Amino acid sequence: MVKRRLVGGVILCLTLATAIAEPPTTAIIGTPPQPAWRQLSQQQRDALAPLAKDWDKMGNIRRMKWLSIAERYSSMKQDEQQRMQDRMREWAELTPEQRSKIRRSYRDFNQLPPDQKQIVKQKWEAYSILPPDQQARVREEGKSSQLLAPPPITEPLPPSTIAPSAEMTPQPTAAEAIKH
Repeated sequence: MVKRRLVGGVILCLTLATAIAEPPTTAIIGTPPQPAWRQLSQQQRDALAPLAKDWDKMGNIRRMKWLSIAERYSSMKQDEQQRMQDRMREWAELTPEQRSKIRRSYRDFNQLPPDQKQIVKQKWEAYSILPPDQQARVREEGKSSQLLAPPPITEPLPPSTIAPSAEMTPQPTAAEAIKH
């Protein structure tokens, strides 16, 4: 009887061990397929016109993002619509490497602390108001990356490297001053 329980317990343990050892099946989460260019509504095609030639090459995630922008298009003012389409046109003309670089810069910017983001924004505003010829010169000299880079993080100097100031020099007490 004891042997039977022992064998039954061993079998139960082995069964549980194999059940636990198998990784659980996971559901594959992904972006559902997005419509091809010819499947878009006329309103969507009008809003996304600058992307027409690249649309069918885009991944589902990118299509979904652009479609969400297209939904807001009709509620935009005329100048906003124009600006959005101009930017789409500029984006469509970029090479994949240029797009990748811009995405990395955007990601890096979003990871900056708020105070450094503010400094970069101020530098960008200063660059933006430069005349086009000066902007081109800054780009040619390679200073645009420096201009938009966050400021270097400076650590405070160790106390041993700081020269003592008059405020830091010990002042004699009233009794010591009378002695001298």
